[in-house]
Order: sequence, then C-alpha cells, then structure tokens
Amino acid sequence: MSLLDKMEYRFGRHAIPNLMRYIAGLNGLCFILLKLHPRLFEVLYLSPQLVLQGQVWRLVTYMFIPQMGFLMPDWLGAAFYLYFLWWIGDGLEHALGAFRLNLYYLVGMIGVTVAAMVTMSGWAAFMLNSSLFFAFARFFPDEVIFIMYIIPAKVKWISWVAAVAAIYYFLTGDWDYRLALLATMANYFLFFGKEIVQGARVRAEVAERRRKFEKSKEPVTATLHECVVCHRTEASHPDLDFRVSSQDGQEYCRDHLPKAASAQKA
Repeated sequence: MSLLDKMEYRFGRHAIPNLMRYIAGLNGLCFILLKLHPRLFEVLYLSPQLVLQGQVWRLVTYMFIPQMGFLMPDWLGAAFYLYFLWWIGDGLEHALGAFRLNLYYLVGMIGVTVAAMVTMSGWAAFMLNSSLFFAFARFFPDEVIFIMYIIPAKVKWISWVAAVAAIYYFLTGDWDYRLALLATMANYFLFFGKEIVQGARVRAEVAERRRKFEKSKEPVTATLHECVVCHRTEASHPDLDFRVSSQDGQEYCRDHLPKAASAQKA
C-alpha cells in the first residue's frame, strides 16, 4: 500500500467533495464584489509584507481572485474562467477521487504561499491553476477546448504549449519566478513523478530493443549451395559451379574444390 493509499484510508473521510465547485463559486463571488468595490482587491491579494504584519487572511483569500489571464476581463471572460475551474475540477475528482484532489490542491496552494513568503513576492493562483491543468491533461488528453471560444484544440496540445512556455520563462526568468514555479509544480511531480520516470524508462527500453532488433535483422535468402571456404552461394554468384567433395562430403565452389579429390555434381 502506497503512502497516498494509507493517507486516504486514514483521512479520506475528511475530504471535501466537489472542492473545485466551491473554489469556482468563491471566485465568482469575489469577481462580483470586485466589480462593485474594485478597491477590495487591496485587501485580498497575497502580500508577504502585510501577512507578516498580521493580515494572515491573505494566505487564503488570494486564491479566490479570478485569474482570467488573456481572457477579456468582463462577465463573459469570468463565466468562461469559472466554468473552466468547474470542468477540470470535476474531471480530476472523477480521476483521482475527492481526497487526492483535495491533497493535490492543498500541496499546490502551500507551494505558492511558501514561494511567495520566501521571495517576498506576491504570486497569484494562476500557477496553481496551471498545475491543475497539467494533471487534467494527463487523464484527459483528447478533450477539446475552444480557444477564444471558436478555435478547437486538444488538451494535450495546449498542455505541451504551456509546458514549453513554462520552461522558457523558467530559463529566462529571475530566481523568484523559478522558485515559485518549482514550488507550485511540486504537487504535480509528487503525484505523477514516479509514473513519469517509469514511463520514460519503459519507452527507452522499448526503443533500445527495437534498435537492436532492426540492427540484427538480416534478409533471409534460401540457398542450395555454399562454398565452405569462401561462403559464396548461387544467389551471390549465379554463374559459379559448385561440387561436393567425395573426400569429406563438403561443398566447394570450383575455385576451391580440392584438386586431388574426385567430385560429383551438386
């Protein structure tokens, strides 16, 4: 029994079913409140300096600020973002179960918060949402998302583009960003790292076996005659005569037939 299985057996009854639905609902409520009172953002966002001054609620409330990214910051964009959270949340809960999804989200949230407090930088929830999306893509790679509401694209291709972008910004960004990315993606590698390594090892072994097979594979040619000295055959030298030596019973071409021995036609 794995560690996750043991934890689920012991603490599974405390899991919150439909967690991402609640997260989406609180994001929707926060969006409405921010529309009514834009300055509310100053009270909710994650600020390590203000947390150290006693505003500890910011360790949680920043998770409910909608991260619409490139989407239009309007009601339609908010509706799409909330549906997206709901959709991937339901898919992950179906694949992982309520307890493991709760734990996955909690570990990612802790990663974002720790990175923010260590670097003294405010990191939004978009990184955690990225780790949720990568997990979703692992289970549902062929699901289709309509980018900008009109362009269909499979989840696996979007995740590859997002992964390439994350690697690029990791290589070109500052250490604050790198630490935040590593800390946030810790949940993904904790849950799927062993499976990723094993899958890569299996693929490497299969590729090596295929390479050895292709290297050793030789065309099979049926021949009736072969010289025991030079190993020429009627296939390689159609005009060559072959004889069987009466002395030793071996087959020779005419160039290597023992001269002192009598031979008969093969």
